[in-house]
Amino acid sequence: MAARALEAAAVHNVGRMFGSTVALRNVSERFEAGSVALVEGANGSGKSTLLAMLSSSLRPTTGRVEWPPLGDDAERVRAHVGWLGHDALVYPDLSGFENLHWAAQLYGLEPASVDSTAERLGIGAFARRPVRTMSRGQRQRIALARAILHRPSLLLLDEPTTGLDRDGVALLLRVVREEAEGGAIVVVIAHEAGLAERLGARSVRINRGQVVERVAAPSAEAPPG
Repeated sequence: MAARALEAAAVHNVGRMFGSTVALRNVSERFEAGSVALVEGANGSGKSTLLAMLSSSLRPTTGRVEWPPLGDDAERVRAHVGWLGHDALVYPDLSGFENLHWAAQLYGLEPASVDSTAERLGIGAFARRPVRTMSRGQRQRIALARAILHRPSLLLLDEPTTGLDRDGVALLLRVVREEAEGGAIVVVIAHEAGLAERLGARSVRINRGQVVERVAAPSAEAPPG
């Protein structure tokens, strides 16, 4: 399998202001290819702001972001990012497959990539329906399919378990591990207890815009959830 484009995603002493509100202050962190990192913290602590900076969609007020070997070239990086945010952000009047084929065209992919991704996520049973008729969990799975469709180097997942049932969560965790094993940089925001162990992820805890704790990934011998 061909190597992915990015070796890492890193922030260096970044700060971010929204008016007079400090969202992040002096944060430095590096996320390596082939690994999963779990970003934790209370609501409003700056987690989503950090993800937005890593995606290149938000610039820091101070400090810098880089994506070796592409440096700080945000325009080039965007083609290598897969994103799943709080909202699924799929077109409600299109079917799941139509959403995925539209995304495939944007990335210059063959239609077969949609079929293989749909099979991987087991969405064929409902992906022919308009998204507006789907449950929250089904929409989330369509959005996840879109995020990994182009085999991104940097996969950013903001509370991806929202709306998923037990089987959906198990599927998500499997896909996250597979993406990391395939060389992707995976950064996940989530609140579920024990998720770091189930993902084999290291943890980064943020409080009031600052990194306050780092926990190494559990032993590789630990059984996946």
